[in-house]
Amino acid sequence: MSATAEVERKPLTKKELAADKPTWCPGCGDFSVLALYFKLLQNRGLHHEKFATVAGIGCSSRFPYFVQAHGAHYIHGRALPFATGIAVSRQDLDVFVFGGDGDAFSIGGNHFNHCARKNVNLTYCVMDNNVYGLTKKQTSPTSPIGFKSKTDMWGAIDKPINPMQQAISAGATFVARTTHTNPKHLLSMMEAAMDHKGFAFIECLSECTEFYDGAFDSSNPRKGGEFKDIPEDHDPTDENAAYALAEELVPGYFGVYYQISRPTKQDKEAEVNAKFLEKTKGMEDWEILQQNFNKMK
Repeated sequence: MSATAEVERKPLTKKELAADKPTWCPGCGDFSVLALYFKLLQNRGLHHEKFATVAGIGCSSRFPYFVQAHGAHYIHGRALPFATGIAVSRQDLDVFVFGGDGDAFSIGGNHFNHCARKNVNLTYCVMDNNVYGLTKKQTSPTSPIGFKSKTDMWGAIDKPINPMQQAISAGATFVARTTHTNPKHLLSMMEAAMDHKGFAFIECLSECTEFYDGAFDSSNPRKGGEFKDIPEDHDPTDENAAYALAEELVPGYFGVYYQISRPTKQDKEAEVNAKFLEKTKGMEDWEILQQNFNKMK
């Protein structure tokens, strides 16, 4: 073996991937998502320096604390622009962003739309529990009408947003729904999102057992509900069909609603860079700098 040959490395174990012990409430759906995130990283043989975990603020956004790797627990609602910087500047990394319905669709709603339309190559998993859990039960953007909370003691009166339709209309190229109560399905959606080149959005129904217990029982067979797979005849490349399928109220259907291929933000940035590098081909760095200064005179 040559001195420069790359040494074969074993896949990381869960113990090597885990950092601090999760501090969520007993029964929280986020435990399932974290466990399957570790499983995904193990299955793909990713090592610490090959992926980044980014999150905003909220219960689910504590992910970076629990993962032994590069990452950031960023400010409220701003996880996506921070992650965009990583994804564009370090295209050798797999970038994963985690958040909740408040962080993603309220204070972070503007960034969600723009990251989707720009088709930044990263995976965004939103653990939607229909309530602000970290701050102890306030109405969130996805809380259903009638939901009683500390901010709507009489019951929510504002129409909740539809994350799936919002993602599709904003320009996301991969849109899927899953639930923490079906680990096999959740892992398959995470794998599909990771394999997709472009902005991959997953809405994962993740129950808050402390402040909205039973929110998604209607989709859990163990509690008398029905887990409805997306119809076999659904065409995920048909935007209108995907939008119509997402019209059904939560929990709705589970699976990939929409998936197409179009140039990513990284692809477009590379085109711009190549165009301007061609203009300075053969020039030294100082000559390029001098040329720019001359244009400013």
